[in-house]
Amino acid sequence: MATRGQFNTKNPTIKRILKEASELASNASPDFHAEPLEDNLFEWHFTLRGPPAPSPYDGGVYHGRIVLPPQYPLRPPSFRFLTPTGRFEVNREICLSISGHHEETWQPAWGIRTAMVAIRSFMDTDAKGQLGGIECGPQIRKRMAGESGAYKCPVCARSNADIIKEREEAAQLVEGKEGAHREDTVPAELRLAYRDELDKGAASAESKGKQRVDASTTTSATASTQTPSPQQAPAPRPMRTVQAPPVQQLVHQSPDRSLAWIDTAIYGVVAALLFMLLRQIAG
Repeated sequence: MATRGQFNTKNPTIKRILKEASELASNASPDFHAEPLEDNLFEWHFTLRGPPAPSPYDGGVYHGRIVLPPQYPLRPPSFRFLTPTGRFEVNREICLSISGHHEETWQPAWGIRTAMVAIRSFMDTDAKGQLGGIECGPQIRKRMAGESGAYKCPVCARSNADIIKEREEAAQLVEGKEGAHREDTVPAELRLAYRDELDKGAASAESKGKQRVDASTTTSATASTQTPSPQQAPAPRPMRTVQAPPVQQLVHQSPDRSLAWIDTAIYGVVAALLFMLLRQIAG
């Protein structure tokens, strides 16, 4: 079991991982085993028994790695087989999802136990036409199954046969206390896919989406180019400007100047009358 002191046990991801590790250790299965490394809770090693006869994997015991993402269980774990199976490529990352192409469809309710049962059940399915499937004859797979038990992982320091035998004994003890072992079921919608194929599928989907957006943008631009522009209103004609005649300003004379002019005129008239009168007298 992994050392826990270096991890924050209040973290939801850490709590979930520790819970699953404890459950797998206490409720042993005779068909598989998985546990985290002593120094890394996010890396596990698993040992898996092959499906029973008439499967060509009957008698095989296979070993591999599990890597949990930091977002686990919101994102699925990935698996790598370290021993040849004749079904999966060695050391190629396998992901679990509903569709087999989009890991976002992984359900957080699933866990390591569900994944192990799923991988074991998928081993006996036909690899023809599946992503990354290996085409091997039954005899080659049987030979690989017979050789798989002797494999000893350098990290676990035990052979596959020793690990699965230990789990068989632990499962028998659990069965003696709690009754017959309950068979785990695989969700019908669960699928397998390789990580690199998932990345290609995501990139392809993104490329297709971008092409649809570009096509839509091009169509919109073409439509806007072909749309006739609204008829422009005629420009207003220039209006003739009629200049008004200049307004003559009236000169207002002050009252004092008007009175002085009248007085001068009166004096002039009186002087003229006197001059005429004197002229008549003299003549």
